[in-house]
Amino acid sequence: MREVFQAELKQVGEELVEIATLVHKALSEARQAFLEADLETAQEVIAGDARIDFMQNELDERSIDILALQAPVASDLRMIVGALRMSSSLERMGDLARHLAQDARRRYPDPVLPEQLVATFSRMFDLDLEIIDGVVQILETRDMGVADTIYAKKAEVNGLHQDIFNALSSDSWDSPVSTAVDVTLSARYLERIGDHGVSVARKVAYLVTGEWTPSATMDRPTGHGHITIAD
Repeated sequence: MREVFQAELKQVGEELVEIATLVHKALSEARQAFLEADLETAQEVIAGDARIDFMQNELDERSIDILALQAPVASDLRMIVGALRMSSSLERMGDLARHLAQDARRRYPDPVLPEQLVATFSRMFDLDLEIIDGVVQILETRDMGVADTIYAKKAEVNGLHQDIFNALSSDSWDSPVSTAVDVTLSARYLERIGDHGVSVARKVAYLVTGEWTPSATMDRPTGHGHITIAD
């Protein structure tokens, strides 16, 4: 019976990695759709989000069955509860990638961004993709050194997010209100993807150490100063 239980736990871990890998693919394609006004790729991202949602539901149902049938304790219980929370973060990252693809589809054939912000958004996409790479790695290895890298990349995302707000409020901003709305929301989606990556990393740290303590304190730009996140 114990061998069956351990096999079930291993499968849950493998499914988390598979979902994270799909999220990386979705964001990579959303980057192309968003920055290059690629309608076909945008449609693929939007349609593909259903698979991420399905896999999250399957993982959550499997985890709940394990809780009900195996009554795990101690570290095994942390693993199951953590998997439920991490799957939610990963699913939300997929949703945010879909939102970015929907922005591209809505504005097609025009670009979403004014030219002066393309480089900033490109860097934010790249950082979020690196964060998701780190999430895949930390789920596979539980290497806490990877978590520190994720936190550092998220701090850079925060700085770029603030740069975007500075651009929106500068005297040189001359794009229409609709563009300002698109820029604000899209920047928020990218910032939140990084937040969810940090959340997964911290939950893995909890699985490894059994302690829920902040690994890093990061300021999230809001456009009206900063607030500290502890979650």
